[in-house]
Amino acid sequence: MILNSGASASTPEAPPEQSTGPLARFFMSDAMNDLVAKASIDRRMAEVITPVIEDLGFELVRVRLMAGSKSKTLQIMAEKPEGGIEVDDCAAISTAVSATLDVEDPIEDAYTLEVSSPGIDRPLTRLKDFETWEGYEAKIETAEMIDGRKRFKGQLQGIEGDEVLIAIEEGTIGLKFDWLAEAKLVLTDELIRDVLRARKDAGDVDETQFDEVQTIMDGDEET
Repeated sequence: MILNSGASASTPEAPPEQSTGPLARFFMSDAMNDLVAKASIDRRMAEVITPVIEDLGFELVRVRLMAGSKSKTLQIMAEKPEGGIEVDDCAAISTAVSATLDVEDPIEDAYTLEVSSPGIDRPLTRLKDFETWEGYEAKIETAEMIDGRKRFKGQLQGIEGDEVLIAIEEGTIGLKFDWLAEAKLVLTDELIRDVLRARKDAGDVDETQFDEVQTIMDGDEET
């Protein structure tokens, strides 16, 4: 079994277990932050597609309009409120979003629409993501210098109000959510194991495949 650590419609991911703490923001306010939609065109796209995605029972994780050598790609990452998304779900979102974009026509040039899951080493774009994935390693970059640095790597410690808590070498610090420019999980053996276990428990992974991946990760497979 080949693991795809990036966004992939064929490998939907779900967090191992949801935390139960209070959320500081509602989804619609998160949909307009720079982590979900960075450029002005991305924010415009978020405004157009978020109602469509929500009507289907999903949440927008991130949207990016990326320029390629030949054409642009509109990349949409989405998932269920409880996490995870199936290939058929991505197809349904793609069909509904395409119909809406044909009417709204916010993109002048030709483009390719790509709908996928966030992947295992997923971007963290909403305040609740930092609570859901508490205990896992992440990389965070701030828009401005914080005590002489922009990049932070460590174990997520949840949230406190509007701050993201992360344990770095110097200790646990709090970064205001609005300060963040980029954030994503770090692909570790622990993260892969826990995500695969969650998918296995949900019936999304064949047990034989799971055992094979476990063996490879433990270094027991002959080369």
